[in-house]
Amino acid sequence: TVTLPSLPITLNADAARLLQVLGNLLGNACKFTDKGGRIHLSVEREGSSAVIRVRDDGVGIAVEQLSCIFDLFVQVNVSLERSTSGLGIGLTVARRLVEMHGGTLQALSAGVGQGSEFVVRLPIMVETPQRPQAKAAVGEPAIRTAFRVLVVDDNRDGASSLAMLLTMMGNDTRIAYDGLEALEAAAAFAPDLLLLDIGLPKLNGFEVARKIREQPWGKKMMLVAVTGWGKEEDRQKSKEAGFDRHLVKPVDSAALQHLLAELDAGRHADGG
Repeated sequence: TVTLPSLPITLNADAARLLQVLGNLLGNACKFTDKGGRIHLSVEREGSSAVIRVRDDGVGIAVEQLSCIFDLFVQVNVSLERSTSGLGIGLTVARRLVEMHGGTLQALSAGVGQGSEFVVRLPIMVETPQRPQAKAAVGEPAIRTAFRVLVVDDNRDGASSLAMLLTMMGNDTRIAYDGLEALEAAAAFAPDLLLLDIGLPKLNGFEVARKIREQPWGKKMMLVAVTGWGKEEDRQKSKEAGFDRHLVKPVDSAALQHLLAELDAGRHADGG
């Protein structure tokens, strides 16, 4: 069911991006609601905000997972039998898109089996429309350069979400899903930054890193290990394999911003 306001609400927004957000939220609601269930979409004005709610009576979200539901690479665990692959553009990216519009995205649920609700709050336009400009969030470094970035992960949802987030930041992004594909893509694409999962099929991340470092084109590439392991011995293994940095999943947008800022500072220091 759909409930819309009696009077129109005007936003200064990118319609295509907001459609992606709503498509993701409605898609997830359909996916995690049983046949015969109910999904409700409502839009209303609350003060200076437009509030969009997508509510369902589906499988719900465990209370302990609400705090991490928007993290990259996180897949909700549900006890009911259903496919849990494919999260569209990903909740991480959906939240990022909303935040780029000056809004917020919140997840609510009373627990497993109790349905869920996602609430989008966006500022209502009260001034003359101006062309929106992408701005770094407070505390995030400004990036002056676009980079070529290769994301490698056999978790396709995680790889797609991470790549889209990097693309939104203005970068040229490619994806590979196993070690051999990563080597081929790195040689052809020559990325400035390679975000590489360790536990890959065919060749693991350590093997890929070593082989890349053996190549003339791979010596100056920034290699970043992206893994679920974060002990000191794990970081040491990454360093020995040729990685420049070691990030522990889930990777947030702030960590990506700082990586890009580091690359940016190095490029401008070299006169690039």
